[in-house]
Amino acid sequence: MSEKLMFVQGNEACVQGALYAGVDFFAGYPITPSTEIAELLAAKLPEKGGKFIQMEDEIASMCAIIGASLTGHKVMTATSGPGFSLKQEAIGYACMAEIPCVIVDVQRGGPSTGNPTHVSQGDINQARWGTHGDHGIIALTASNHQDVFRITVDAFNLAETYRTPVVLLFDEVIGHMRERLVVPEPGALPIVDRLRTSVPKDVDYHPYLPREDGRLPMSDFGGHHRYNVTGLFHDMWGFPSNNPSVVQELLRHLVDKIDTNVDVITRYKEHYLDDAEYILVSYGSSARSAIHLAKNRRQKGERLGVLELQSIWPFPAELVRARCADAKAVVVVEMNMGQVLTQVKAAVDHPNRVFLANRIDGKLITPSDIKGLLRVIQGKGV
Repeated sequence: MSEKLMFVQGNEACVQGALYAGVDFFAGYPITPSTEIAELLAAKLPEKGGKFIQMEDEIASMCAIIGASLTGHKVMTATSGPGFSLKQEAIGYACMAEIPCVIVDVQRGGPSTGNPTHVSQGDINQARWGTHGDHGIIALTASNHQDVFRITVDAFNLAETYRTPVVLLFDEVIGHMRERLVVPEPGALPIVDRLRTSVPKDVDYHPYLPREDGRLPMSDFGGHHRYNVTGLFHDMWGFPSNNPSVVQELLRHLVDKIDTNVDVITRYKEHYLDDAEYILVSYGSSARSAIHLAKNRRQKGERLGVLELQSIWPFPAELVRARCADAKAVVVVEMNMGQVLTQVKAAVDHPNRVFLANRIDGKLITPSDIKGLLRVIQGKGV
């Protein structure tokens, strides 16, 4: 079977990536601008023997994929800002119980109902800190449809590897614009499947006893082994425990399994960085404008480069520090009030050289928007 050429919306590129990765269960509730994901999977999943269910609300959708994942399925849900808010308690449950799942957030303007049909990147911090308590989380993004496809495959692989929720932070522009997509032939991209326990039937199974490499094999819930799943702190059998040493060990594990693998999880692209005097740090649809500007200014002799982040959480602080160390100035390009800006300033050696080029009116930030700020920084006026 050869590769397939398509001309699709970003939401369909996400669907194609999920199908390629092996998704076989989707639960969701329609919400702009992510609805096409549910619409397409409602048609495509049954054709492949999978299950699609439209739930009564966003909370139920998140809980449904948690249950399906426990029984052995690769699962996904899709939403936007208001729905992402409603899912947060269940996302915390998935973090605590270490249940692999993928949550797509096609971002729109907020807070509250906000700006449903216009673009924003305002959910960056929510993806990291939306659910309460200390926890690790993985959040990925992309600026073009080919990368949306690849990053969606990566999301499923990372969810299975680290037994964690993974958030895909797309946005309205990426979700709805149409672009060329090449779907690789099966086997061209690596796929990580569920690590299942080798413990025989009728032998004691410890669902939260890691292997030496830190990974937790799973047994399909309702299968050969009976075990407990809870959102409470728990021991290796899955039973609730408030023993201080158990609590400390589990919380440290939940955080460290992500934080100690930042280098493995990090995804990024470099554009014209080798000799860049000025660096734009961007992601998602904002990165498209940043890359366009850098290409244009290069043709005029300016040494401008772009560091495109494709993993936002865990934040790749060491990567940002190293790549931006020699820059005269760093401009963070995003469509919010500076959520990634804060992380970049904390990462670099000279935070006074870091500036924000943003747009928060529901319109895509343009190369001209970025250029105006850049010229002021360079002392060339507006």
